[in-house]
Amino acid sequence: MRIGFTVNRFDWPGGSAAIRPNLLKAARIAEDGGLYSLWVMDHYWQIAVNGPAEDPMLEGYTTLGFLAAATERVTLGTMVTGVTYRNPAILAKIGTTLDVLSGGRAYYGIGAAWFEEEHAGYGVPFPPVKERFERLEEAIRIANGMWSDSDAGFEGKHYTPNRLLNVPPAVSSPRPKLLIGGGGEQKTLRLVARYADACNLFDGGDEFVTHKLDVLRGHCETEGRDYDAIEKTIMQRVTPESTAKTVVTRAEQLRELGLTHMILAAPVPADDHYLELAAEIASLTADL
Repeated sequence: MRIGFTVNRFDWPGGSAAIRPNLLKAARIAEDGGLYSLWVMDHYWQIAVNGPAEDPMLEGYTTLGFLAAATERVTLGTMVTGVTYRNPAILAKIGTTLDVLSGGRAYYGIGAAWFEEEHAGYGVPFPPVKERFERLEEAIRIANGMWSDSDAGFEGKHYTPNRLLNVPPAVSSPRPKLLIGGGGEQKTLRLVARYADACNLFDGGDEFVTHKLDVLRGHCETEGRDYDAIEKTIMQRVTPESTAKTVVTRAEQLRELGLTHMILAAPVPADDHYLELAAEIASLTADL
């Protein structure tokens, strides 16, 4: 079982000046502690589950570039980028740049977007859900085009780039790992089966997780895709009551269900306690 950690809050005491040193500390503990992955959200504003919109929120890929420079081993990604946030060809260029500068350690996390208020706040269009999923599939196809040997354009319903030139190419072969976030059964998991290297689910209990994986397996059969080739990641919230033992026990249970990568999320800005807990969990789950 791989163990990762998501930095989802930046409201360390000390304001803006405290963000850089605390991010550096998080990167170093993740790197030295044997964590497999380090993640950030890609939102304009903080989301309600973590705090008010007015809490600090860094731009995702700039933050990952900073973390890439501070690390040598741990993999890096957004959990996840909404398709509406950036032009998809430019987003693939950004993701490729992260992969190059990190030495091939990038995940390319993408989803259909959901936080309407931040879009309205910044004047970014937020189409209806049907259109967002159409755009998501086109964005994935554009990214795959940019990671191919051809620079041919793409003619879609919503996007029509006429030359997908992407130089330098990604270091990862054949591409950065494409992770599609979400557990929607009709659209999201179908896109996972069709395109993704990894999916991300939330831990809603054994029955919930098993059902989502069964749905994914069914889509894989329909798409002619090897279900076992898809990395199954899961978000796991840790609390002040969490111990290495309790989280490892849950990791063992999830591994039996077919999950292979647990990403921990803390209820406070990343601090020594939660990062060192994550490192201890990584050590204890290395052989799962």
